Amino acid sequence: MLSRLEKGTMENLPVYHGAIGKREGERRLALDGRDGCYLVRNSDTVPDTYCLCVLCKGIVFTYRLHKHDGGSWAAETIPGVPRRHFRKIKNLIEAFQQPGQGIAIPLLYPVTGQRWAQTPTAVQMPSNSLSPSHSSSSTLLQ
Repeated sequence: MLSRLEKGTMENLPVYHGAIGKREGERRLALDGRDGCYLVRNSDTVPDTYCLCVLCKGIVFTYRLHKHDGGSWAAETIPGVPRRHFRKIKNLIEAFQQPGQGIAIPLLYPVTGQRWAQTPTAVQMPSNSLSPSHSSSSTLLQ
């Protein structure tokens, strides 16, 4: 289980949306609509794990974020990308704003959780606006 301090750190991240679920995360990115818009949410399937979700050409790509025992953060990316660890989650996100980091597109446009805390979730997403998510199960960033 993550300690209160670790959860507080994630909750202080502007792009963190909490336990919104895959569909709601996709809906929020689709409403933004820009390639490279991104958010972080809790994983639906893996306890104490987060998901970095980024929109690219109408598809939401999802990358799991892990906090390791030593306190470093890492993300699952495409095969062949060297493993990288980051002391802070904000450093991981800053690194992924650059090309060639092993994700579909650099993180360009943060979709903040605060904006959604004040927005009703009743807005409907068009049924054909997004394809299924891609969840990479390959190499972790170091």
